[in-house]
Amino acid sequence: MNADPFLAKLERARVAAKTFATITTGQKNAALEAIAVALESGIDAVVEANALDLERGRANQIGDGLLDRLTLDEARLRSLAAAVRDVIALPDPIGQVVRGSTLANGITINQVRVPFGVVGAIYEARPNVTVDIVALALKSGNGAVLRGGSAAEQSNAVLVSLIQNAISSVGLEGDAVQTIDEFGREGASRLMRARGYVDVLIPRGSAGLISTVVQESTVPVIETGSGIVHVYVDATADEEMAVGIVKNAKTHRPSVCNAAETLLVHRDAADRMLPRLAGELLSAGVELSGDDATRAAVDGVAVADDTTWATEHLAMAMGVRIVDSIDEAIAHIERYSTRHTESIVTQDYGNAERFLAEVDSAVVMVNASTRFTDGGEFGFGAEVGISTQKLHARGPMGLAELTSTKWLVRGAGQIR
Repeated sequence: MNADPFLAKLERARVAAKTFATITTGQKNAALEAIAVALESGIDAVVEANALDLERGRANQIGDGLLDRLTLDEARLRSLAAAVRDVIALPDPIGQVVRGSTLANGITINQVRVPFGVVGAIYEARPNVTVDIVALALKSGNGAVLRGGSAAEQSNAVLVSLIQNAISSVGLEGDAVQTIDEFGREGASRLMRARGYVDVLIPRGSAGLISTVVQESTVPVIETGSGIVHVYVDATADEEMAVGIVKNAKTHRPSVCNAAETLLVHRDAADRMLPRLAGELLSAGVELSGDDATRAAVDGVAVADDTTWATEHLAMAMGVRIVDSIDEAIAHIERYSTRHTESIVTQDYGNAERFLAEVDSAVVMVNASTRFTDGGEFGFGAEVGISTQKLHARGPMGLAELTSTKWLVRGAGQIR
C-alpha cells in the first residue's frame, strides 16, 4: 500500500473499482438497496452531523442559498434513499451494445458500454451530491473519489461511512467509494492532478470552482456549468401559462442552477401581462431589476445593467428586459447565457421551433419550467451534474454518461 495516505485512498478506490466493472447487475442493485436502507436507518446520525455543518455555515455567513443546498433533513434523506432505489430500477448500461455489424469477411464488431473506472467529483455545500454520484457511479460499474468541501465535511463523513459499510455488508468492496475531504484544498488540487488514479473528474459548484477545475486539472474533466437561465415570454404567450412557468422557474428553489435568472418579455406580451408577471414575482419576495421599459411599466423595480444579465443570483433576485422580437431575445441569450437551460413560452409553433433550433444551450424548452432540467425529472434516477460542454456529455448526466465504450471484435482466424 502506498505510504502517501492520499494516494493510498485513490489506490484502494481503483482496485475496488475493478471488481465493480465485472460484477452482475444483481450485485450492484444489492449494494444500492443496502445504501438506501443505510440512509433511512442513519437519518439521526446524518442530521446530527449536518447540524454541525449548518452551524458553521451560519457562523461563516455563507448565505441562504448555500445553507439551503447544505441542509439534509429527514425528508431530504428519505428522498435520497428513494432516488437510490430509482437507480436500481434503471437498466444497467454496462455491456449495452451501442452499435455493431458483421463485416464481409465474417468478423463481428460491437461497440459496448464499459465503466470509466474511477470517477472523481469536486463539489461544495451539496451533501446530497455524495449520494447521487455514488449511486450512479456504482450502477455504471465505477468507483468514486469525492471531495465534498469543508462546508459539508461532517455530513459527508457520515454519509461515506454509511455507504462504505452498506457496500461491504453485501460482500462487495466498500473501498470503491472514498472521501478526501480530510486533505482540504490540497487534496482537491492533488485530485485534479491524479491522472492514472482517476479517469474522469466532474466539478459541481460555483463558476469559480468549475473554472479552476477546468483550467488546472490534468485529469479529463466533464464541465458542469453555472446557470444563467432565461425564460422568454413571446408575443403570443398564454397569460396563465406564462405566470405559472415564470413564477415556478424563479421561486420554486432559487438556489439551484436550473432556476431562472432573467425574464425576457416581448413588447406585445409586456403590454398584456408584465404588470401581473412582475407583481406575482414581487409578492413572492423576488427583487427585480429591469431595463428602462420595464421600470416604466412596473413600480418597485431597480435599475438593471450588464452585471444583472451576467449574474447567476442563486437567490430571490431576477433581471427583467422587454424585447421587440424573438430575434432580440435569442441575441440576448446568445450574449449572456451559460448554455445551461432556456425556455420560451409561446403559442406560435414557428417561434417555438425557431427557439429550439437556434438557442445553443444544453436544454432548450417550450412551454415548460426550467426547473425540469434535472436528472431525476428526466428519468435518470439521479444526476451526476448538468454538463454545459459539448464533448462526451451534454445536459443532465445519468448512467450512460458515466461510461465509455470499447470495441469487441470476434473472428475465426481472419487475417489481412
